[in-house]
Amino acid sequence: MKKTALVCGAGGFIGGHLVTRLKSEGFWVRGVDLEFNKYQESDADDFAIGDLRDQNVVARVVDRKFDEVYQLAADMGGAGYIFTGENDASVMHNSATINLNVLDACHKRNIKRVFYSSSACMYPEYNQLDPNNPNCSEDSAYPANPDSEYGWEKLFSERLYLAYNRNFGMECRVARYHNIFGPKGTWTGGKEKAPAAICRKVATSKDGSSIEIWGDGLQTRSFLFIDECLEGTTRLLRSSFEGPVNIGSEEMISINDLARMVIDMSGKNLGINNIDGPEGVRGRNSDNRLIAEMLDWKPSQKLRDGIQLTYDWIASEVGRRHNQLDGA
Repeated sequence: MKKTALVCGAGGFIGGHLVTRLKSEGFWVRGVDLEFNKYQESDADDFAIGDLRDQNVVARVVDRKFDEVYQLAADMGGAGYIFTGENDASVMHNSATINLNVLDACHKRNIKRVFYSSSACMYPEYNQLDPNNPNCSEDSAYPANPDSEYGWEKLFSERLYLAYNRNFGMECRVARYHNIFGPKGTWTGGKEKAPAAICRKVATSKDGSSIEIWGDGLQTRSFLFIDECLEGTTRLLRSSFEGPVNIGSEEMISINDLARMVIDMSGKNLGINNIDGPEGVRGRNSDNRLIAEMLDWKPSQKLRDGIQLTYDWIASEVGRRHNQLDGA
């Protein structure tokens, strides 16, 4: 009998790629989101447009027992959305409501295996003040002090899923994603993450000009390519380890150096103009000791390889949009 999976947030970047991955493994897949993916046709067998904050919508999509449920749906975006403070109430209310609804519906359908995508944003700000030596080991989460309300909501929801494991015998799995990137994701409009934003800025800039980078550019991050993320996600859900566990790269880089990498790929002569703007913590990098121990796996792809694929795709999207405007 064919296995079944539900992907909540299937219209998003990670969710869209995850649907394709599960279909390649032979699953029957239902996706649900507020809208279809803007950049690729969904491979889902069934795709429901609906708002998971609405319990009636959740009841409609969780209408059977699924072998695997992936809860990726959240109100989120890049630094320009998360760190301004202007969206705090919506971020907390919307994401918490989705998690409360989806998790309880799965419990009432006796669905055991539910994956929840938490975030490295839940780690304490005080461990991420030194851009060269951040501490993001899983056991460093407490005493809690995330740098954003987005991080606080993720921390609450982690505890929610693990409480359902303890109280109701569920087998939920929790991962803390570290900056997932790749082609076919948001690259403009304000909710894009740093790799996509930088790729767009470079692709749209003329030779001899400069691109703007928020902050001094010395803040550090690690970025994980989408294929590696999916491998870690499916391995975790199918394992005996509940988490929380980091799913991220240990190849840390400053934002200025990331910009230089993309500029080099473009072949353009571009400068970097550091300006005031939201930048989050000073340093963040995945600590992969636990995932290597518990799953006998950790990501290995080089950042440059993934960035090259992402830049090529965004550059082609920029060119396609330019051609559409010229032909209008």
